[in-house]
Amino acid sequence: MGETESARFSTYVATLGRGPGRSRALTRAEAADAMALLLAGAADPMQVGAFLMLLRYRGEDPMEIAGLVEGALPATRVAAGVDLDWPSYGAGRTRGAPWFLLAALALAQAGFRVLMHGTNEFSGGMAVAEGLAALGLSPAASVADAQRRLEATRFAYLPIGALCPSMAALLGVRRLLGLRSPINTVARLLNPADAPAGVDGVFHPPYIETHLATAELLGRLRLLVLKGGGGEAERNPRRPVPAHLWMGDQGRAEYLLPALLAGEPATEEPEFAALWAGEQHHAETEARIVGTIALGLMAMGKGGDGEAWQIWRGRLGLPGALTRRA
Repeated sequence: MGETESARFSTYVATLGRGPGRSRALTRAEAADAMALLLAGAADPMQVGAFLMLLRYRGEDPMEIAGLVEGALPATRVAAGVDLDWPSYGAGRTRGAPWFLLAALALAQAGFRVLMHGTNEFSGGMAVAEGLAALGLSPAASVADAQRRLEATRFAYLPIGALCPSMAALLGVRRLLGLRSPINTVARLLNPADAPAGVDGVFHPPYIETHLATAELLGRLRLLVLKGGGGEAERNPRRPVPAHLWMGDQGRAEYLLPALLAGEPATEEPEFAALWAGEQHHAETEARIVGTIALGLMAMGKGGDGEAWQIWRGRLGLPGALTRRA
């Protein structure tokens, strides 16, 4: 770590923490430089902790978040043509299986190229990697591996640790501090393959505005944001769900997606692989998956619930099915 770089980073910590009336958010350029220094390992661990907690304490500023994302882009690029960016960084303590994964796989079988990236380190439910293992699949081991899988099967799950170990380390600081930092928002908005569309779930509704405003600043083409189960992009089939769509050529739109089921919720979940294989049926879970497929379609401007049901029902008989990887 160079003394000059460490001293440069200290100015960003000081800018955020000078106190009432003197502190301010970082400019976009400052935030980009700060993130580049973080990912290069140029900041002392004490500086890193102070920086992350000052960002959290001040609240998430879209211009600042946009700069942080831009500073991370050189270290997080995947050179692959992708239709849909799907971040998975939820930390729900009570969620179960990652049914959104089956929605993403169904979209891939239907011909859409989907890159899922993230970490479930702080989630209480089944991790995406566990869900893949149940299907005889596995995460991508590297960026190059993700690119190969996208070419072969139109789907890849790239853990943040394989995409950018230094970003994973920043997210992991949560273990030491006990609090989420805005780096979680940054990771969700990376869009590593520069996909024209993205679907993003958040846990707290106030973050929706941050995501939409940052998408606008970054020049994203389309981004669908909703409050999803456990902070994931997953639709609750038993209640109307507000969905917020940023479209670069039209601006923002808000839609109230209808409930897909009525009555009492189910008490047990089906077996993950058996449901995917069509060996079990479970009305509530399948409605959850279909509603989530519809989120992906809506993000891409390709349809809604009706088309989503067709994709789910046809997943087992479509040509070019996913190749299972041990």
